[in-house]
Amino acid sequence: MSIRKSGGYRKLASFQSATLIYDATYWFCEKFLDSRSRTVDQMVQAARSGRQNIAEGSRASATSSQTELRLVNVARASMEELLLDYEDYLRHRHLPLWKADSPEASDVRSVPRRFRENRSDLSDSTDLTDLSDPQRWSLYAKWLDHTDAVIRANAIICLIHQCNYLLDQQIAVMEQQFIAEGGYSEQLASARLAERARQKREQKDQSDLSDPTNQTDLIPNCPQCGKAMALRTAKQGQNAGQQFWGCTNYPDCKGTARL
Repeated sequence: MSIRKSGGYRKLASFQSATLIYDATYWFCEKFLDSRSRTVDQMVQAARSGRQNIAEGSRASATSSQTELRLVNVARASMEELLLDYEDYLRHRHLPLWKADSPEASDVRSVPRRFRENRSDLSDSTDLTDLSDPQRWSLYAKWLDHTDAVIRANAIICLIHQCNYLLDQQIAVMEQQFIAEGGYSEQLASARLAERARQKREQKDQSDLSDPTNQTDLIPNCPQCGKAMALRTAKQGQNAGQQFWGCTNYPDCKGTARL
């Protein structure tokens, strides 16, 4: 059994949103921009980078939480670059940019809410993330297939803002998990020690386990709250690079113990 799960990115709302944006950008550039323009390559590559890095980050999560976090941050940066490209397209052509509180922008943002409301009376529990890519596109087709570049560009800008919000939430959760659980190497070491402890318990009677000399391989409990501890590596200070036991209830509990 793997220590950390990986993959499953196709069900991530951020990946699905990035896919919608990538497809919309490809067809927007095809219809409204000169195919020989460098802007086309830049916009399509930025949209593709956002989508691909979410997927790569998800796959990397099994072996490196730091790599996962880095790749998702790259995806977030690519989406921000793409957002600026669409804003530039409108500004350079003296075309209107929808305000965040405009009826047009609100209409695009409310698609997920309207979808959930329309499904509330149905017997199945289909969620927006359960839709296929063509089904999801159909919900936004009246904007993304529009012949007016202003409507298409502004609708995509709304989608990018939504995707950026999802990525910001995803990054925040990943950062908290990394603080609480440590990286892959630390989790692997803890799992190894736990397995050694399990094997030791199987080989000894309960009376044997009461002997302190037989408990050197057991994972200790936190001296402050009593919960199990996990192996950590000091990131800074005079003990940087050294391993120690840290409470699994961190940051609520900051109990530590030496190896």
